[in-house]
Amino acid sequence: MVGRRIDLHRRDLHGSVADPVLDTMNFLNEVTLRYPEAISFAPGRPYDGFFETEEIFGHVRRYLDHLLEEGASPAQVRTAMYQYGPAAGQIREIIADSLRVDEGIEVSPGAIVVTVGAQEGMLLVLRALFTGPEDVLLVSSPCYVGITGAARLLDIPVAPVEERSDGFHCADLAAAIDRELAQGRRPRAFYVVPDHSNPSGTTMSRAARDELIELAAHHQLLVLEDSPYRLVSPGTPLPTLKSLDRRRSVVHLGSYSKTVFPGARVGFVVADQRVESDGEGEVLLADELSKIKSMVTVNTSSLSQAVVAGTLLAAGGRISELNVKAAAYYGEAMQDVLRRLDEYLPAARREELGITWNSPSGGFFLTMRVPFRADNAALTRSAQDHGVIWTPMSYFYPLGGGHHGIRLSISYLTPAEIDTGIARLAAFIEMEARQHQQALSPVAHTSASARGGQ
Repeated sequence: MVGRRIDLHRRDLHGSVADPVLDTMNFLNEVTLRYPEAISFAPGRPYDGFFETEEIFGHVRRYLDHLLEEGASPAQVRTAMYQYGPAAGQIREIIADSLRVDEGIEVSPGAIVVTVGAQEGMLLVLRALFTGPEDVLLVSSPCYVGITGAARLLDIPVAPVEERSDGFHCADLAAAIDRELAQGRRPRAFYVVPDHSNPSGTTMSRAARDELIELAAHHQLLVLEDSPYRLVSPGTPLPTLKSLDRRRSVVHLGSYSKTVFPGARVGFVVADQRVESDGEGEVLLADELSKIKSMVTVNTSSLSQAVVAGTLLAAGGRISELNVKAAAYYGEAMQDVLRRLDEYLPAARREELGITWNSPSGGFFLTMRVPFRADNAALTRSAQDHGVIWTPMSYFYPLGGGHHGIRLSISYLTPAEIDTGIARLAAFIEMEARQHQQALSPVAHTSASARGGQ
């Protein structure tokens, strides 16, 4: 008997596969591959020049020596590297030490789960916390697509808390909480990038951090803090939300992708919230996350953990000192982009055209507002006709918006590429803005004529 071929329709699959948020990165990759000569301000990845291939072996060797110094036998070291490791991770003590000396975060190793990048951490936390259709995730908007994409995969409703021009305001979060409660939904957690946010580049003030901690405790709302850019930015960073947290209101999402080794894909979650269990006593939220992880990725690569651990050991846990050179480079790259924008689009001209941008103090991103629609079609014209790629801000608004916004990443380019790229970008913006004005002129003329005939 010959069976029929099994074909599927999109409607037979989970709705997330048709969600535009899951197509955003694919489209950017497609444009980049189609126009390889274009200069790209799209990827939020670290600059390659800081990595040396041979250092990988030294980092692994340092970690293996550390295990031996801690009393492990050669057989135990072999097992630690070759076998499946504990789901919660095998370098938690080293991470806890680093968090203490570098970030002022005091947590036990047992409160940490080592993840496959921060992205897995988001998925684990969302899966653990959201239990029913009435639970809603609040996100600072515009928002990193990784968290909204994870929420979509898990059918978790998302409610945006719109940033103002100067960033996040607690009053807006309080209003969003009240609005959701009035609709019969339970705000379960609030996701935010307090330092040099992706995509907007804004940084939360110290006063706003203190206010957010108080507001979260008052509403029994968990804050999901994601700050991958703070230790690759110039200057002394403001304290993390987790270091200010005295009521266990903050779940801290960490990543070594920007600071140590992007390809290792190692992140972590600090989840020291206590979970009461009927008949089983009290455990930490981290314990529950590790259970979920055991069914998702089983464990994080032992080799990847070894590379990261060896790097941390070499730096005495101080990632900030390890990244002094990188932070200076990124800070100068940001200033270089801002100088070039001001040179190619001086104040009088951008006021005439209706163009603005912000001036972040660090991080990888800044945002522009333009008079024309900055969508995928405009991006394709930019790449094809002007040889420059950027990211539409509309990708980062969960419920729509940002149609006139552009995100620029400063992290992956050399000074020469920045100079050429901004010149090309300015030429593209000038052309699009002029065409936009010309398109509006007949409308304005027609309206004026109509009024004259009344």
